[in-house]
Amino acid sequence: MSTISSSEISKHGFVRVVAACPKVSLADPDTNANRILQLAGSAYEKDADVVLFGELGLTGYTCGDLFLQPQLQKAALQGLERVVLGSVGLPGLVLVVGLPLVLGDKLYNVAAVVIEGKVLGFVPKTYLPNYSEFYEQRHFSPGLGIKGEEIPSGPFQGTPFGTDLLFRFGARSEGAFQWGIGIEICEDLWVPQPPSGFLATQGAHLILNLSASNAVIGKAPFRRNLALSQSARCLAAYVYASVGPGESTTDLVFDGDLMIFENGSLLAQGNRFHPESQSIVADVDIGRLQAERLRVKTFGEGANSQMAIRVCSQDSIGSPRRDPVNLHKKGFYRKVDAHPFVPADAPTLAERCHEIFQTQVAGLASRVEKLGLSRVSIGVSGGLDSTLALLVCAKVADRLGLSRSWIDGVTMPGFGTTDRTLNNALSLLNLLGATSTRLDIRQACLDQLKLLNCKPFGIDANDYDLSGFVKALQAQHGKGDLTFENVQARTRTMLLMNRGFVVGTGDMSELALGWCTFNADHMSMYNPNSSIPKTLVKFLVGYAARNEFDGATREILLDIVDTPISPELLPLGRDGNQIQETEKAVGPYELHDFFLYHFLRYGASAKKIVFLAERAKFDSPWTVEEIRHWLFVFLKRFASQQYKRSTLPDGPKVGTISLSPRGDWRMPSDISFLSWF
Repeated sequence: MSTISSSEISKHGFVRVVAACPKVSLADPDTNANRILQLAGSAYEKDADVVLFGELGLTGYTCGDLFLQPQLQKAALQGLERVVLGSVGLPGLVLVVGLPLVLGDKLYNVAAVVIEGKVLGFVPKTYLPNYSEFYEQRHFSPGLGIKGEEIPSGPFQGTPFGTDLLFRFGARSEGAFQWGIGIEICEDLWVPQPPSGFLATQGAHLILNLSASNAVIGKAPFRRNLALSQSARCLAAYVYASVGPGESTTDLVFDGDLMIFENGSLLAQGNRFHPESQSIVADVDIGRLQAERLRVKTFGEGANSQMAIRVCSQDSIGSPRRDPVNLHKKGFYRKVDAHPFVPADAPTLAERCHEIFQTQVAGLASRVEKLGLSRVSIGVSGGLDSTLALLVCAKVADRLGLSRSWIDGVTMPGFGTTDRTLNNALSLLNLLGATSTRLDIRQACLDQLKLLNCKPFGIDANDYDLSGFVKALQAQHGKGDLTFENVQARTRTMLLMNRGFVVGTGDMSELALGWCTFNADHMSMYNPNSSIPKTLVKFLVGYAARNEFDGATREILLDIVDTPISPELLPLGRDGNQIQETEKAVGPYELHDFFLYHFLRYGASAKKIVFLAERAKFDSPWTVEEIRHWLFVFLKRFASQQYKRSTLPDGPKVGTISLSPRGDWRMPSDISFLSWF
């Protein structure tokens, strides 16, 4: 958890949410109100925006027939007044508490939304369970269909009441996000069409569920999956708070489950069966949710447009939010994944690897079958990308019942090829059983340089034979020459294409940066790597080495993983070593893949990307200056290299992000990247 001001969090679109489970004192609203306020105070010290409590938290859920007694009903209202009064000292904090509420001749199980000495509205529970261990209809009336009503009398006269309420908030500062809250109560989540679906389409970014869910075998994971799935369907955060310690255990035990989800991901979870009060906290990314809703055009299309919604907002009651600039609270309660394309836990990694390989293999195999190809050609350099594509080709051969000699693996050493990469490429082709062809491109490239009357590094190609040219180049080690590099890259592609159907090897990170030569390594007949970022390519090769191969093949694959990433287009030094490293030229791929994910997936601003990157645990300890520098490089290259992405060959989409101009990313090639800062 890093130190950060609340103003910085809010301006990047985050809302801090707390789910709390106080130890309840049954039928004692005064004591419960005090405990609620204690936890609310702790939430306020964490600079929370919202704190959610469990179902009927002011009385306890297991009061039974006591709910029908006027004494408890009156005491519950007094407990709410106590909470409302206490909220005055917690400016800007939204409290959501549960209580029994009499309206006319009916008793309702409601949630009260409280902020700064006001109740913005009461939301009754829509669906009342009356099966198995539940008998809520014995005491309460359902809220289904109640809309447009207000409390007719008493201390909360005129307060909106109904299931048609949406609560909207948002700081008034420059660039602030507006966000909405929708309320569900326990059983509402378990029905075929939960109210949260409608509330989300009407503007609720946070769905808050006040719950009293008992513990029986198998229920907890099912409940978790329900809330997780609903957060994904609603493109929302789903905050769940259940009752726990202090509830009656006559027949049931309540485990005090606390969970916070965001669009299908778990942000925080409490300890079930905790004997005392507890709470959890997470920073919800409202900006990310809004971006996703803009992207998914089917969101909200099925909403019931005939049902009106009433918006209860903070501004409508004239109560200003606390000034975030003057706050001194600390913390950022959200894990920022430094490698968003690579799952952190081993089971998910294994599943992801299997899924990706199957997708790549299925795509290429289908193309091969339809064209009836007698062989495929692939350039094998001894680097990560070509290695992954080669492994895919091997699996395609196995799938189609072909000998792996069907693979035409071509090594094409040039002026910058090292013994390490060449030997790894040749050995891997041999061990996999592929056909191996070695084509030294240096003489062909020298001939082209002479035709072009080119003088790379100031060396007149016309003055040298191949041996003399190589010796002359050694003295220029480390310098760059675009024509010299392009001639090699395009010669390789020309030779491959003249041999037949070419399988591409370039990855998505290179495409994002434009780190490929147009009509050279940028081009092929089919590219199984086209939507796989570099960090994931590295993992896939390493995973294959450790899980699918052994012996000499494993050793070679692991050495390829450890080889510095390089196009090997610049001359070698006198010692035969290559110091042309891609990441020294265009920047570290772990940063670029982080930028790529947040920029393309959620449209994050440059400032927000830097904010997140500062809080991620990368393999290297990047400074904020380095992060900003490489982000500038990324955005500049991404904007200027679109013309390469506009002419990409076919390739399978394997994840949520792809740069294919046919389906996923369409952008003019002539934009200014400066507007992104």
